[in-house]
Amino acid sequence: MTSAELPAPYGGGAAAPSTPGTAGGSKRPGRVRIHHLQQAKDQGARFAMLTAYDQYAAQVFDEAGIEVLLVGDSAANNVLGHATTLPITLDEMILFSRAVSRATTRALVVADLPFGSYEVSPQQAVESSVRLLKEGLVHAVKMEGGADYADTVRALVRAGIPVMAHIGFTPQSEHALGGYRVQGRGDASRRIVDDAVALADAGAFCVLMEMVPAETADAVDAAVRVPTVGIGAGAGTTGQVLVWQDMAGLRGGRQATFVKQYADLRTVLSDAARAYADEVRAGTFPGPEHTF
Repeated sequence: MTSAELPAPYGGGAAAPSTPGTAGGSKRPGRVRIHHLQQAKDQGARFAMLTAYDQYAAQVFDEAGIEVLLVGDSAANNVLGHATTLPITLDEMILFSRAVSRATTRALVVADLPFGSYEVSPQQAVESSVRLLKEGLVHAVKMEGGADYADTVRALVRAGIPVMAHIGFTPQSEHALGGYRVQGRGDASRRIVDDAVALADAGAFCVLMEMVPAETADAVDAAVRVPTVGIGAGAGTTGQVLVWQDMAGLRGGRQATFVKQYADLRTVLSDAARAYADEVRAGTFPGPEHTF
């Protein structure tokens, strides 16, 4: 089953019906909810997930039929110029989240709990998540960590906050993990599966796995009832996620093995900027048609 066969009210990549008062007179598909992702897992369907940090990218992805948008703490090293995800603050995450949430009408919007906003206690996690929902207007939060955070997941779910778990390679723990390294190889696979089961049992509505072998990801997907999302975790998960600047070829430099580049926006923008500069220097822009 493909993403175009996802349960109502959202049809994945299918064309959106018109809104009331427009040609056709029918209603647009409604908002994707967490139970639609569960239906996708139950029915063998798949869904797409991308990061988004601003209104225009969010609008484009929403209109393109991306089911889930992640306001990732990856904004730290994809928007704010940091080397890692660690420096971004909760206040900054709320700002990005609000921009994305305001720009979308269909996608489920999930925001990362940034480093330092949930580790102290379940109460701290609830307080931070409440801010993301109330001020950032998101629909769910994502939290890095294994079975040790099961009690935190329970506290969030009791508070009415949907939680996406994030296991495997967890960028916020890169110093403890020894850098960007694949997790869950060999005997360590059992720990990844145990983490997923503990977090799903605690109430996480979805389990995201980053940089784990496909065999381990497949074992996790078989062990939990909830949908799974992969990034560098093979093709057996319910959903897939990429950082949008990687997917669209905006970021330069070496790409991770799991990234597929679907466009070359870096070259497009570079060519446009050079053409603009050339016309300004030549005095051909602005022309008469751009002048009052």
